[in-house]
Amino acid sequence: MDILLEQLCADASQAVRHDIDPLHALISELRPKRATDISEATRNIRALTYLLESRPELAVALRDHVVAVIGTRKLVHLCTDIGILENQGFFAELWQRLNHKWLPPTVNDSYMKDVLGQLFERTSDRHWVCGVENDVWDALVKALGFHWRNSQAFHAAVMGELLEAVQVLSYRITAIGLEPELVRNHPDIENFESPFLRQNTEVVAFVESLQRWLLDHHQPFEDHRHIEVLLGQCEEIVTRIRRQAAVSGVSVSLTRLLLRLTQSIDRLRMLLTLIDPASLDAARDNGIDLFKQLVAANATKLSIRRLFQTNTELLALQVTERASRTGEHYVTRTVAEWKEMFGSAAGAGFIVGFMAMIKVLFSKLILAPFGYLFFYSLNYSFGFMLIHVLHYTVATKQPAMTAAAIAASIDKGEQKLHELAELVVCVARSQFIAIVGNIMVAMPTALAIAVVWKFFHGQHLADPEKVQHLLHDIDPFRSLALPHAAIAGICLFLSGLIAGYYDNKAAYNEIPARLRQLRWLRRLLGEERLQRMTEYIADNLGALAGNFFFGIMLGSVGILGFIFGLPIDIRHITFSSANFAFALAGSGYQLTMEQWLLSLLGIVLIGATNLMVSFSLALGVALRSRRVEFSQGWALFVLVLKRFWYTPREFFWPPAA
Repeated sequence: MDILLEQLCADASQAVRHDIDPLHALISELRPKRATDISEATRNIRALTYLLESRPELAVALRDHVVAVIGTRKLVHLCTDIGILENQGFFAELWQRLNHKWLPPTVNDSYMKDVLGQLFERTSDRHWVCGVENDVWDALVKALGFHWRNSQAFHAAVMGELLEAVQVLSYRITAIGLEPELVRNHPDIENFESPFLRQNTEVVAFVESLQRWLLDHHQPFEDHRHIEVLLGQCEEIVTRIRRQAAVSGVSVSLTRLLLRLTQSIDRLRMLLTLIDPASLDAARDNGIDLFKQLVAANATKLSIRRLFQTNTELLALQVTERASRTGEHYVTRTVAEWKEMFGSAAGAGFIVGFMAMIKVLFSKLILAPFGYLFFYSLNYSFGFMLIHVLHYTVATKQPAMTAAAIAASIDKGEQKLHELAELVVCVARSQFIAIVGNIMVAMPTALAIAVVWKFFHGQHLADPEKVQHLLHDIDPFRSLALPHAAIAGICLFLSGLIAGYYDNKAAYNEIPARLRQLRWLRRLLGEERLQRMTEYIADNLGALAGNFFFGIMLGSVGILGFIFGLPIDIRHITFSSANFAFALAGSGYQLTMEQWLLSLLGIVLIGATNLMVSFSLALGVALRSRRVEFSQGWALFVLVLKRFWYTPREFFWPPAA
């Protein structure tokens, strides 16, 4: 570092002072070997600070170089663009980022935002820049000896850029606040004086007064406290819209508008504090925070993952929130609810027995792969939809919903650890009885179907070859039954998200109300029937869509695996139990002890895999959508384990009232 600074001190020509290469080389020296090694980065910055303090001439040379680099470039776009969403649609920005992955955007050296990208060129730079403590950076700034009185021209140039950035952000906040989608979700904006308009008036007055003061220090200027109040009112409206979204739904475009608005308000507040600080120390702290924020945002400006994470955050929250409300219906706490769950699961098991029979019959047809895909998907989709319409329960559909309910209770902080453990016990108990209800009826139903089929047709529904195939499919050791069960678990998880998405869509797009406006539908059904139908759609569109798409996933995964030569398929506990019954009847009830043990063990393990995969994925997404980090996970696990050790009965049978 000392050699770099000595060279910079020796050659103080205008060309060198404006060139960013020396600064780039210096940052490379500060950069640790591993971006996450904050200790090394801290040592490097402290070493530079000590060098500048011990050799003032080097500090002057570096300060003049930094002043030349910053003072001769446009700062407005750095302050208003980096870390703030662009004014374009989600898919347009996604396409732009994909293009920039293989063909980077042009670099304009006259813009500081592009210079920042050149100086901190590695996406991992955000780790050490943001990880180093503020006081370490503050010591470096002090060692450089930045004082506005020593560089009035630089101060005037920077202040001019910052004031322009403040005005740009203020106009942007006003424009977003008047967007039709925001007005639709908060009509009071039109009925009362909008803080989005008022803040712009105040910002313009503040900028004009400060510009007069910069020309003549005897001129008075007002501070930005009134602007802070108005920005707070803008944030209150954002909070109300987010709260209203829990009822009326949300879209990606609304999520994007709210995020862009929040980012602009935060940046405007940061710039105002930097321009009109309470003290010099506060200005430095705020400047360092802004520097860290800009470096972090610059590192992720082309990140596809970050784009999805930020743009779908509110939508993901609403999807999982609606799933959590559904999940409450799957938690049984009393004996009556537990028995009702068993009856509901038994009804689903009865229907699954016939769905398994239909799939076996479809498999005997001579069709192209797409034909099998179509008929299998049709069978699964309409079967699951029928189960929902009849208010029956498929056990494996529960985890995605109950996981969201658990995440919601963690997020609200309403549950203490013992109460949360009680909720987990209730979920486990509900899941157990649902599985028992499914299997205890699905297997006898399938067996009865096989017997009746043999009586009327004189041959078994499953021929010897099919029997071996069905038994092999559920063998946990000699087949891919468990990986295929994990794929089914992923499908279950996705169906839960789809259900939440369509519930949200029905509310946000006001689908029931719009259906009631169709004159031809009113004439066809009549006012009363139309009302009942639209109310049913409002309450059940998500569940029907989730079941429909879940059926398509189950019916298509195996066929797609066959088409593309991939070892993928699905194994579902209820269907596996029904298929075992068909295999048992097809073998003439002559299964060996090994076949019995492997098949029953396979069914149990398939069910456990279905539940574990779907539950863990759903819980993870639900927690992340709420930005919740549950640090007591191990303590909860130990507590639940103790409950199982001392009172295992509670996990299977509800306590007496």
